[in-house]
Amino acid sequence: MATKKSNKLPQTAVIKQILKRCSSFGKKSGYGAEEGLPDDVPKGHFAVYVGENRSRYIVPISWLAHPEFQSLLRRAEEEFGFSHDMGLTIPCEEGVFRNLTAMIR
Repeated sequence: MATKKSNKLPQTAVIKQILKRCSSFGKKSGYGAEEGLPDDVPKGHFAVYVGENRSRYIVPISWLAHPEFQSLLRRAEEEFGFSHDMGLTIPCEEGVFRNLTAMIR
């Protein structure tokens, strides 16, 4: 029986990809507004879009280490992938996201 190879990236590669595409962390590495990174995201944070209306939230990079947030990232990867133009989209309702992030703080 042949085993099916997963197309998913290892978690560290996913996190690096998120940081590069969505955070102000990349600005020190030569990324800037001309390449699509928002200027209003503070250093050490990144933007996510949540809910049906795609409301924008700015979250600290440290949240990437929390299992609850990692679960959201896995859901985002399964539903949307990470190779699209609009920032990182989290597939859950805003109320659920706010409750979850309140627990992380």
